[in-house]
Amino acid sequence: MPAMMKAAIFVEPGRIELDDKPIPDIGPDDALIRVTTTTICGTDVHILKGEYPVERGLTVGHEPVGVIEKLGVNVKGYAEGQRVIAGAICPSFTSYACQDGCSAQDGGHHGHGYKPMGGWRFGNTIDGAQAEYLRVPDAQANLSPVPDGLSDEQVLMCPDIMSTGFAGAESANIRIGDSVAVFAQGPIGLCATAGARLRGAGLIIAVDGVDERLAMARRLGADVVLDYRKVDVVDEIRRLTGGRGVDAAIEALGLQATFENALRVLKPGGTLSSLGVYSEDLTLPLDAFSAGLGDNRIVTSLCPGGKERMRRLMGIIESGRLDLGPLVTHRYALEDIAAAYDLFSHQRDGVLKVAVQAG
Repeated sequence: MPAMMKAAIFVEPGRIELDDKPIPDIGPDDALIRVTTTTICGTDVHILKGEYPVERGLTVGHEPVGVIEKLGVNVKGYAEGQRVIAGAICPSFTSYACQDGCSAQDGGHHGHGYKPMGGWRFGNTIDGAQAEYLRVPDAQANLSPVPDGLSDEQVLMCPDIMSTGFAGAESANIRIGDSVAVFAQGPIGLCATAGARLRGAGLIIAVDGVDERLAMARRLGADVVLDYRKVDVVDEIRRLTGGRGVDAAIEALGLQATFENALRVLKPGGTLSSLGVYSEDLTLPLDAFSAGLGDNRIVTSLCPGGKERMRRLMGIIESGRLDLGPLVTHRYALEDIAAAYDLFSHQRDGVLKVAVQAG
């Protein structure tokens, strides 16, 4: 009988449950890590609701912090017992897409080498991180040692939301002194707000409708917070920018309304950086789109992965330039992950992120 572990598996839309699964085998280029802490992402909620399809029986989750249990024979420079993280996106870095600078769209080694979201494997195309053990493919490219002195919770945001939120700011090409509006201050939007500050934005406007999130946005660098329940955010952002509009707008929710508002507050020549996971078709209003003649850019981003990206993010935390530990508002044991999903999916009790302790 193979050795067994506990894992959160997708059963059917509306059901993710803890069950027993065999501890993964590893190949020569893989690593097995014992997961110590993981978390739940908004994308996992899309999977739970059946809005993003995955195979039944798949272990979900893509944000691991853990300890190396076993290394494949080809993986060098690491040691069993070493604390590591792996990015939510774990490309091979050998495919055509990777070598063309699109590693998140890594479709493998054959054919043209591209596949939309192909670099996202954990909890999507292979078993994921909400388990006691995780197989990390292409481990040489994707394992990043955790610096001494940093706790699991301090680096828990690096694999996905920090990398994704920062990518939103990077894709927006924020320059020193730019004005930026960030729509939605969930975990991704909060990291986009922090990223805009680190990029040197001169005015950061954060939009949400939850008091706790607006307060956290201020803590992470927003100069102005707008509650869409109380003000017309498009009019107010126009007023704040003297009618000019913002240089960049970051959409971090994935709804038509927030996407459209982000488009409406852009200056001519501005950039809309989209981070939302959309579950319905989007439309472009003719006036907000300036009939296609406004010199605007609309750019999308998928979380950058790989060990160098993770090293850089952990370096920002280690230096004290950013502390994302306060985003962890609730803690659960892996055995209670169903309760964690219930809380997170219904956004109760001021939840931002949950830390799920697997070991």
